Amino acid sequence: MMIDQTEATSPKPTGGSTVSSSESVPLVDLQIQHRQIADEVEEGWARVVATGAFILGDEAAAFEEEFADYCGVSHCAGVGNGTDAVEFALRALGIGAGDEVILPANTFIATAEAVARAGARPVLVDCHPDGYLIDVERAAAAVSPRSRAVVPVHLFGQLAPMDELQEVADRTGIALVEDAAQSQGAARGGRRAGSWGRAAATSFYPGKNLGAYGDAGAVLTDDPEVDRRIRTLRDHGSAVKYRHDELGFNSRLDGLQAVVLRAKLRRLDTWNEQRRTAADRYAALLAELDAVRLPTVESSNVHVWHLYVVEVDERDVVLARLHAEGIGAGIHYPVPVHLQGAFSGLDHGVGDFPNAERAAGRMLSLPIYPGITEAQQVRVAEALAKALT
Repeated sequence: MMIDQTEATSPKPTGGSTVSSSESVPLVDLQIQHRQIADEVEEGWARVVATGAFILGDEAAAFEEEFADYCGVSHCAGVGNGTDAVEFALRALGIGAGDEVILPANTFIATAEAVARAGARPVLVDCHPDGYLIDVERAAAAVSPRSRAVVPVHLFGQLAPMDELQEVADRTGIALVEDAAQSQGAARGGRRAGSWGRAAATSFYPGKNLGAYGDAGAVLTDDPEVDRRIRTLRDHGSAVKYRHDELGFNSRLDGLQAVVLRAKLRRLDTWNEQRRTAADRYAALLAELDAVRLPTVESSNVHVWHLYVVEVDERDVVLARLHAEGIGAGIHYPVPVHLQGAFSGLDHGVGDFPNAERAAGRMLSLPIYPGITEAQQVRVAEALAKALT
């Protein structure tokens, strides 16, 4: 699916509104979105209650069709959460015990967790120092006779170098499986996130660009057999009621969450454009702060700014000062996967992935969300400048 890659316009002043120096700015404000869709959600939930179709049902089927069309793929199967989505995608491709799956060290633990839950061994590689996306050369070097897939993470709202990774996958015969949990609406070379790999997993955790009112996820694919396998796995290994040909899981999208996702999907492009405007504004506001390293965007990417992540020295000190000023900054992520106790069995240690480790000690996420005001961003920038002195 080809889409318009017109660059976002420069941010424009929003008027004379001001935020006092004592007013807090949250990291994320979901109430702004909720107010915009409240009536649609109320009406949709009434339909679900009236029909009793709480698990899957017509609303879920409609969302699956709409989101597949939005991403430019043939199939979308809703599941219970994003972690299950990654695991099911791998299982649907026949990946399991004795297999290896390559993924970046700097990701939320769920990516590696899903690999391990599928029975495979996570093979971690470092990220590129600019943009924090998986290093393609290191991923290619990690391919072994046991490698079955590479799982790039579309981190913070921009796609991994999928064209280059596709070349690696084609050359080595391994599958490309996207972790697209942070990239709903993002694109690279005119192709949406979720349309590149044999399968793509995404999360609709409430804080995502496309978020539910609880946990939810989906697997996207153009392969009808992969889609069939996902639908069987999510429903106790059953394609026909009370017939279970394999062990499966209880992980299905429910109708109430589908109502929320349908309402939000209609507004996703508008909200992502608001995120791009906010990111442009931060770039202007922070340009003179030499102590702040601003995020980078690859030239062929359309970024959707799930997070706005900068780098600073003495990050934890700066974070504490921001919190003291009422600024809801955060860290994504303070501990790379290879240094997590859950994956001590991989026998990695400090120094194995220096780019990921350096970033983990310096990254700082600033407030960004659809509806954030210019005044709020000015307040964030002023508080950050103060925190750095």
